[in-house]
Amino acid sequence: MIDPKKTIQQTIETYSSRLTEIAAFIGAHPELGHEEKQASALLVSELESLGYQVQTGTLGLETAFVAEYRSAKTGPIVGLLAEYDALPEIGHACGHHLICTMALGAAAGLRAIVDQTGGTIRVYGTPAEETKGAKIDMAAAGLFDDCDIAIMAHPYHSYERSGSSLAMDALQFEFHGKAAHAAANPDQGINALDAVLQLFNSVNALRQQTRSDARIHGIVSSGGQAPNIIPDYAAAQFYVRSAARAYTDELARKVTACAEAAGIATGCKMSVSNYEYSYDELRTNEALSEAFTANLIASGIAPEQIHLSNDHGSLDLGNVSLRCPVIHPFIKVVDEPFQLHTIEFRDAAQSDRAYEAMTFGATMLANTACDVLTDASLLRRIKEEFAG
Repeated sequence: MIDPKKTIQQTIETYSSRLTEIAAFIGAHPELGHEEKQASALLVSELESLGYQVQTGTLGLETAFVAEYRSAKTGPIVGLLAEYDALPEIGHACGHHLICTMALGAAAGLRAIVDQTGGTIRVYGTPAEETKGAKIDMAAAGLFDDCDIAIMAHPYHSYERSGSSLAMDALQFEFHGKAAHAAANPDQGINALDAVLQLFNSVNALRQQTRSDARIHGIVSSGGQAPNIIPDYAAAQFYVRSAARAYTDELARKVTACAEAAGIATGCKMSVSNYEYSYDELRTNEALSEAFTANLIASGIAPEQIHLSNDHGSLDLGNVSLRCPVIHPFIKVVDEPFQLHTIEFRDAAQSDRAYEAMTFGATMLANTACDVLTDASLLRRIKEEFAG
């Protein structure tokens, strides 16, 4: 049997210049979540040229897609996750132009071997990870339920094992009071901004009684029109996070109680809504993560260079991790300790150094998937861990 990993490496190396062209184009043409028309169309076209059958507009989401290549031989179903949305103002400062091309490169490498190994390769185009992540809709619709694994890699300034993320709720609190002239007849007004301020004071007090993994942070999204008018409307938006969905739900209830109390104290009517989707915590499959790490080490990355993952916020991949085994490791694409969501990282992630790392990350993803396709004992361990 021809060594499948050698075939993967040769295929991705041959394809690397095209991957760089695609990543550079997407990086130079940032599009916000659910507006990624150019990026989505380009990825779909490339996958079709690789022999994948592609369905676009998944679940009614214009820039979402699912591409699949099914071997004639039975075998595991491998999911590759592609993100391609940018951030407002600063573009691809989270490196999603590299995430989607790592998935594309891995799809090319796996397409070259799957007829030999058996199995199915599926690429999920998942818009809007930064806001209303499409993975949440896809997970809720059961699109990952038949996957044996779903994998992706995130660019960063160091190598990190797949770790955890925080469950998150995005809560908007709106207060309605009564406008009045703040100097002439303040006694006739009901100050909605006072309710927002009371809410922030109560949340600040609540933090003393929260677990160390809790994160509650918010902004005043509307606070009035002029200082001489008592605001009849004010609003605040909060992210409420913790390491587990159950505790995040509890925190959300407590923060909502703070808002209700603020409304009662000031005489305002209060309403609460979710202004973005809720994210579940990421549950890394350790057996699958160990396989990815082993491939890093086999490629020449020293074990001491591979760190335990830090908390990087919240991911819509968390919702997928409740449906099938997943990993979300980090690949070193820049040499300076630039942080995600910064201009410095954005610029460094569009360099030759980053594009070389992208090709490497694609190979590591494909090699890990290859292990799953060819090692029944590994797949059994992955499934047993997920079921347990």
